[in-house]
Amino acid sequence: MKKYLKEIEISGVILMFIGCIMHRFLSLTTGIWACSIGILLWLLVVIYKAFHWKEYQRDNRMNIVVMLCLIALLWFLIIRMR
Repeated sequence: MKKYLKEIEISGVILMFIGCIMHRFLSLTTGIWACSIGILLWLLVVIYKAFHWKEYQRDNRMNIVVMLCLIALLWFLIIRMR
């Protein structure tokens, strides 16, 4: 698993991106499935790295910062849409 972490993470991000494009611009409901699978793949990598904190300490801190920024961005967008 350890040697495939980067490939799993990249494929998850690509699937999320493709899913968002498919759903937003092509109005395809399969885009939601592609995005969901991408999120699950990315979450799998995050959970694996969290259980091996000492080895992936720098990556874990970066993941926490990215998640906090995304939560703040989503919160800002939701409030602005009201």
